[in-house]
This record gives sequence, C-alpha cells and structure tokens, in this order.
Amino acid sequence: MNVSISHAWRALKNRNFRLFFIGQGISVIGTWMTRVATSWLVYRLTGSALLLGIVSFSSQIVPFVLQPVAGAWVERINRQKLLICTQAAASIQSFILTVLTLRHIITIHEVIMLSIIQGLITAFDAPGRNSFFVQMIEDRNDLGNAIALNSTVVNSARLVGPALAGIIIGLAGEGGCFLIDAISYLAVILSLCLMKIQTVEAASSVDNLSKQMREGWDYVCSFIPIRTILLLIIIICLVGYPYIVLLPIFAARILHGGPYTVGWLTGASGFGALVSALSLAVRKTVVGLTHMLQVSSAILGIALILFGCSHLLPFSLLLMVLAGFGMMQSTSASNMIIQTLVPEDIRARVISYYAMAFFGSAPLGSLLTGVLAQKIGAPNTIIITGSMCLLGSFWFTLQMPKVHSIIRPIYQEMGLIPVKPT
Repeated sequence: MNVSISHAWRALKNRNFRLFFIGQGISVIGTWMTRVATSWLVYRLTGSALLLGIVSFSSQIVPFVLQPVAGAWVERINRQKLLICTQAAASIQSFILTVLTLRHIITIHEVIMLSIIQGLITAFDAPGRNSFFVQMIEDRNDLGNAIALNSTVVNSARLVGPALAGIIIGLAGEGGCFLIDAISYLAVILSLCLMKIQTVEAASSVDNLSKQMREGWDYVCSFIPIRTILLLIIIICLVGYPYIVLLPIFAARILHGGPYTVGWLTGASGFGALVSALSLAVRKTVVGLTHMLQVSSAILGIALILFGCSHLLPFSLLLMVLAGFGMMQSTSASNMIIQTLVPEDIRARVISYYAMAFFGSAPLGSLLTGVLAQKIGAPNTIIITGSMCLLGSFWFTLQMPKVHSIIRPIYQEMGLIPVKPT
C-alpha cells in the first residue's frame, strides 16, 4: 500500500466536506457520550442484561423497518435540507432526555420510547448522510477518502466521548452527557447551513416509490459483490457489534469497576476503530479492501472470544482495541467498496440496504445477546458470538474468487487496476 500523510487528508480540499468534517467532529463526541450514558443509565435503573439489549433493539429496529422506504424517498428530496431537519430533531430528542434525567423522573419506559424516536430519525438520516458524500466531494476520486476521514472523526470521538462520559457521569450524572449531546448537534446544523451545494435534479422522482424500492432490491440481490458483502455485514452486525451492549456488565461484574470502566472499555474499542479509519484514509485506492474484510472479521471474532475469557482490565482493554479495529475495518471497508461500485442514480437505495443490514442485524443481535447473557452469562455469550464472526470470515473467504472475478473488470474500467494485455 502506497502511504502518504498528505494524501490521507486530500478530501478536505473540498470546502463543503471540510465544513462537514468540523461540524461532525464536534457532534459525534456528544453522540458517544450519550451512548455510554444511556447504557449506564439503563443498567443503573434496572441491573438487567435483557433490558440493555431491549433498549439497543428499540433504537435500531425502526431504521431496519424503514430503510427501503427511506432510501427511495431520500432520492426525491434535497439531502442538505433533510440532514438539517434530522439533526435538529435529534437535538430535541436529546434535550428531552436531558430534562427527564436531570429532574430524576426518567424511567426505563421513557428511555425505550426516546430510543425509538432516535431510531426514526436515524432511518432517514443514515441514507441521506451517506449518499450526501458524493455531493460534498467535487472529485469523485476523493470519495473513498472522504468516507474514511468521516470514519476517522467518528472514531476519534469514540475515543474521547466515552472517556468524557465517565467523568461527566461521575460529576453531574447521565443528564450532563445528554445536555452536551443536545448542544453538539448545533455544530453539524451550522456546517450544513454554510455549505454551497449544487442542486441535483431528482430525475427518478417521477417513478412510483414501490418501483424504486423494487429496483434497489433487485440490484442488490443480482449483483454478487454487493450481495456477498452485505451478507457478511449482516453476520458481523448480528453477532459481532452487540458486544458493546454488554460492556456495563463486564465493567461491573467481571472487572469490578463502574462508569469509568465502561468509558475505558468503550474508549479502547474506539481507539482500535480510529486506527482502522486512519489505515483506510491513507489508502490511495479501494483495491485490496475485500481481503481486509476477510482479515478484519477474523480479528473481531478472535478478540471477542478472548475478551469473554478475560478477567484482567489491561488485557480486556487490549482486546477491545482489536475488536474495535475489526468491527470498524469491516463496516467502513464494505461501505467504501459499495460506494465505489454503485451508480449515482441508485446510490441512496443501495446505501439504504447497507444501513438496513446494519440496523436490522444489530438490534436483533442486541436482543439475542441480552437474552443469552441473561441465561448463560455475558462471558459465554461473547465467546459464542466471537466464534460466529470467525465462521463468517471463513464463509466470506470461500466467496472471494467469485466476487473478484466480477469486481476486477469494473476496477479496470475505472482505471484502478491495469488491464492485462491479451
């Protein structure tokens, strides 16, 4: 891989993306603070592994159900205005959570209801945000770098946010984290308002919505590379991602800590994800990323198996670094490959199925993980889910020859790899 530090930041030469990068960097710190604070709040209120899974399920099942409709609908509207609306709605949701928590009247029922509302917002924000990258970037060759840099800023916040959350929870309770999150959304809203985006004509808006949804589904099912990648993401998100849900249990019962320990574990996972994002940012091409999907899913599986066996905080932190790397490498690399392969006129619909694979598998996995942890304990649950990730990596390895035979001519046509003389 040809590495250049300056090349790693090339997407920032685009003014619109530079604005988004700054605003996003501020906002996602608050988002990660809220994730940690919510999990600790639920565990403090209930002490239940099952309810930790239910809350995660509640926030992610709505996007899963609505993704096909949202993806087709997003292609009909101005995505810049859509994102301003979703960010404003998310800020209001966080502020309501702040008030209820600081007044000490919050119950698990309000947490679940507000998680559902957040899921509704995410259902439209996710395809809008991911398909908006191509409008922020003037040079299509910088698209992959923009996606990687976005992952970098998200995971930098994932490193900082949980550590801050542990401190804020100790000083002001969970409500302090929710308040910071509510305010942080203003940074993204401001960056979106300052952007100068060339209006793109929504040519497909005259089509029937159900027809658009069917076209997106047919494309995903018939195009083997994307279908195979999405199936791997489903496996990873179903059995790999939900380890985050059980971190409060590991912190309290296995490692004998508190909210600070949850913050350290989440931050360690974020550090691994940050390393992954940086490794993707310095790449000059998406060529070779399918091999990284194979390796990263295996790393995730091995790290989770060992984490389930660990009772030492330093070793557990190291394993969280590896798990975060494997998880982020899998999801971000797959997103970069898909964004490279998919035509613009169907981009939002295909991205919606990518988001559906994540938001559909993750809530079901969270619920399954919560149930298993209640029955057989959190360590045994994580060992089982890690083993399933390893099996997913093995399955993807068997599919790679077929995937490469289709991707190679496309990359050759795009000039990413040389055409061999006949």
